[in-house]
Amino acid sequence: MIGRLNHVAIAVPDLAAAAATYRGTLGAKVSEPVPQPDHGVTVVFVELPNTKIELLHPLGDNSPIAKFLASNPAGGMHHVCYEVEDIIAARDRLKAEGARVLGDGEPKTGAHGKPVLFLHPKDFCGTLVELEQV
Repeated sequence: MIGRLNHVAIAVPDLAAAAATYRGTLGAKVSEPVPQPDHGVTVVFVELPNTKIELLHPLGDNSPIAKFLASNPAGGMHHVCYEVEDIIAARDRLKAEGARVLGDGEPKTGAHGKPVLFLHPKDFCGTLVELEQV
């Protein structure tokens, strides 16, 4: 059902500093910051040959990333994103297997402009999982 790894998301307390680290120290291609008000984050994508790193920074006090950073002030891995061909079929199969879909269970538009869903970390070895339809 799941396809390739789309990205690994890392919550960061200082987006500019994190982007500079990936750009300068690691020599990676780094996008400009993109606000995602529907998700309460600003994102920067680090392009790698085989996947992406998504740097997440809170956009507003009610951001889920602000809550994450309150518990993890230095930042850290927030979620992994896997690609699926049909997000509705994937959701229905996962729910039938007992997995919990976060929110109202309906896909939202993600940072790449494609439908996404998040799955409860307790159902996936303590890791928040994002599914993105490709």
